[in-house]
Order: sequence, then structure tokens, then C-alpha cells
Amino acid sequence: MPNSYGARAAGNRSGWTRRGVFVAIAALLGGAGSRPIRLLTLGDSLTAGYGLPHEQGFEARLAAALAGAGRQVTILDGGVSGDTSAGGLARLDWVMADKPDAAIVELGANDGLRALSPEEMEKNLTAILDRLAGIPVLLSGMEAPPNLGRDYTEAFRAVFTRLSSRPGILFDAFFLEGVAAHPELIQADGLHPNAIGVQRIVDRLLPMVLRLLDKVSVP
Repeated sequence: MPNSYGARAAGNRSGWTRRGVFVAIAALLGGAGSRPIRLLTLGDSLTAGYGLPHEQGFEARLAAALAGAGRQVTILDGGVSGDTSAGGLARLDWVMADKPDAAIVELGANDGLRALSPEEMEKNLTAILDRLAGIPVLLSGMEAPPNLGRDYTEAFRAVFTRLSSRPGILFDAFFLEGVAAHPELIQADGLHPNAIGVQRIVDRLLPMVLRLLDKVSVP
């Protein structure tokens, strides 16, 4: 079994090649002079669409869902297969160059799979949220693999519980909620959602993402 989400991606990005704005949604509701909201997805292979055609990945499916909801949004692709919370922090200044108006943060899966320190994960995620403090953020949590024992699992979960109490943070407790325990929604590697699983995640998160976008004011 891979020891990281996306570590064995075949034909996918093994590192982050900047693509900048990967999709713009031209659902022209609201004032004609307003520009699209720039939404950053800072994550690992779960947002990068590991093992799936581009159009079936999380970012593309979220873009389609937002278009269907009549939202004018540009998604900034910050998903890197295999990334840990430390990796996300290391490249944060670079992704911020695109000046996002809001962000979804989905990191921690690879920290858990590698049994990395929950304390270090908390430091990394705290630094990320500090850097994003000027914009609305949706933090999506993760669960540690159960084979690492109760103490680790509880310490890992407690990191996200503490971070969820930060002012202004929208919190989703588990990115893979409703998917992880369903083999029919998971790829053959036993880790990553398949196309149907990705759509389930998008459908579940959409109301919260809409709430996130409602916090943004653009010219």
C-alpha cells in the first residue's frame, strides 16, 4: 500500500508544476463589472485528482458544481500529489502570488499515512491559516489511519478540532466523509476516491463552499 496519497501517481504530477488559473467559470450572474472570485484549493492528491482524468478530479467537478449554482469563480490549482502539511506550507507564498480571494485547505492525509508528528502538523497548518488570515478559509479535516493506534488517532483528530475554533474558519471535519468507508467509491489503491466518490465529496461540500464564497466581496 502506498505510504502517501498520490505517491505512486502514474501520469499525474509528482511535483507541483505551476498551472496558475486552471479553470474559469463564466456564469455571469451579478453585476457585469464584477470579476470572478479567485478560489485557491491548497491540498494533496485528493484535490489534485490522483488517478482520474482531469475532468473527473475534485477541482474540475467543483468548478462544474459552482457553475451550476450560478457562481462566477476562478479556481487556483494548489493540489500536489503526495504533499504533507509541511509541503503545503513550503509553497504557500508561491500560490499566494495569484492573490486568492478565498481558500480551501485540505492537508494532513499524508502526515497520517507517514505517521508524522501531529504536533508538527498542527504547527504547519497553523502557519498556513495565519498566512491566509486575510481571506475566508474552509478547512477540511482528515482522519488518521486506524492502525496507528488510539493515542495517535486522538491526537491527530484533536489538531483539527483545535484549528476549527479559529475565528472566521469554516470547518469540515473529514474530507472523505461518506466515501472512505465505501469500497465502491474508492479506487483500486484503497485510498483515493474514484469519479463517483469525487462527485459525492463535491456534492457534500458544495453548500459549505457557497457559504465560503458568500464571505467574499470582489470589485
